[in-house]
Amino acid sequence: MNGQNRSNITPGKTVDIVLKQDQRSGKTTRGVVKDILTKSPTHPHGIKVRLEDGQVGRVKSILS
Repeated sequence: MNGQNRSNITPGKTVDIVLKQDQRSGKTTRGVVKDILTKSPTHPHGIKVRLEDGQVGRVKSILS
């Protein structure tokens, strides 16, 4: 599942995000969603979330 729709993402889900400093390389970081930071229902670059370890980035994929 892609991370462009806010309705697909809930706290506690495991996701792959791209951190701000990794946007050029596209390197992803895996973690568990703590907070959803994007207010709009969709975002073309992915919904911005905060992981439980405090890292913030845009969701690239949602893992089942």
